[in-house]
Amino acid sequence: MQIWVDADATPAAIKEILFRAAERVKLPLILVANQTLRVPPSRYIRTLQVPQGFDVADDEIARRLEPGDLVVTADIPLAAQVIEKGGHALNPRGEFYSRENVRERLNLRDFMEGMRSAGTTIAGPSVFSQADRQTFANQLDRFLANLLAGRL
Repeated sequence: MQIWVDADATPAAIKEILFRAAERVKLPLILVANQTLRVPPSRYIRTLQVPQGFDVADDEIARRLEPGDLVVTADIPLAAQVIEKGGHALNPRGEFYSRENVRERLNLRDFMEGMRSAGTTIAGPSVFSQADRQTFANQLDRFLANLLAGRL
């Protein structure tokens, strides 16, 4: 089992939580981005730089992911691919995607895109907060505890 991170848009605070978790549970953590990333020296943490381009990092994660892997992403189409391939998808605000909710999120995303394309001004997501960070950390800890206990 590996943890993949759609790292271009993942907040630094979430990356720090993931760095500590990878060391604590000794799981491979791969951060995928189209830019050079700084990560702490570790035998469990590595980066994978992909070329610039729309969805290049997402496509690379989807291609390499194995069933049971965890992917950290806010990208709903990537989350849908992860779920379809038997992986687990967690967004940086601490929400796990599932077969049930990812379809709903995709429909809402497409609806909002249509509204924006029609010229409607729509507010973006709220500012990433300390509560979001804590929710993510709690969900990740719960996931890893279940993994280590053999419940996943």
